[in-house]
Amino acid sequence: MNLTELGYIAGWRVVRALPRPLVATAFQAGADRAHRRPGGGTARLRANLRRVVGPELPEAELDDLVKRGLRSYARYWMEAFRLPALSRAQILSGFRLDGAELLAADVAAGRGAVVALPHAGNWDAAGAWVAANGWPIATVMERLKPEGVYKRFMAFRASLGMEILPTHGGSRPAFDVLLDRVRAGAVVPLLADRDLSARGVEVDFFGGKTRMPAGPALLALHTGAPLYVASMWYEPDAPCASLAGPLPVPGPEVGPLDQRVRSLTQLIADRLAAGIARHPEDWHMLQRMWLDQRGSGDGTALPSPASGQA
Repeated sequence: MNLTELGYIAGWRVVRALPRPLVATAFQAGADRAHRRPGGGTARLRANLRRVVGPELPEAELDDLVKRGLRSYARYWMEAFRLPALSRAQILSGFRLDGAELLAADVAAGRGAVVALPHAGNWDAAGAWVAANGWPIATVMERLKPEGVYKRFMAFRASLGMEILPTHGGSRPAFDVLLDRVRAGAVVPLLADRDLSARGVEVDFFGGKTRMPAGPALLALHTGAPLYVASMWYEPDAPCASLAGPLPVPGPEVGPLDQRVRSLTQLIADRLAAGIARHPEDWHMLQRMWLDQRGSGDGTALPSPASGQA
């Protein structure tokens, strides 16, 4: 067991044992220290947020936005560490989703749903909330290093009621399993604003070119399940989200499958951009995002319910 794994263990044990106000103060202080002594991740967040807000925003206002963004990211980690100690009632009351009735109807009808998410707000709280409603939920997670940390994150999310599939190395390809889960009526959330495979679909995003994963579009096209795009952000009292959709899924008459995937993925990108623009301080993108960005300051990996590509 190395120091990184020990740090995560300490986080889960200590953070949930202390009073929330005390922990919140400590995590905010850590975020402010990262803002004062910026490293690669903070520099990347600043560059990404500049793309979102445009060149007109004064530098001082961008600096304040970066500070709030780091505080939001710290809040995500604090809440993630405390999630396993919450009761079902606390999980249900601690997250708000505008459009929850859509998912409820999809699950009740047995048709399942695909939800494309941004790296924003608190995606672990969202997944735990879906599971706490009694709805089946399955997603994927990239293999983190070291392996001990990866296994602990898998166990953490499984303890919240989520079925977590590895992006690779499982008994079956993750995409094939997700197809089965959607057809069986599960909710399948997938983080969709950053491609990890270098095989993603090129899209326009905030005036630049980037790649996004094809998984959400392919699942919807293969299964006919409704496809939603979530906006995610923080309010002072709770993480929140809203659903856009279901998106119009192009049929075979539009063109071959790859053309339909590109069209649908661009639509996802447009919806993601709209949500991020409304709450840029809650977009936790500390990695290189656009194809024309240079340098290796990609920041720290973002373990999440769906940080791999299906």
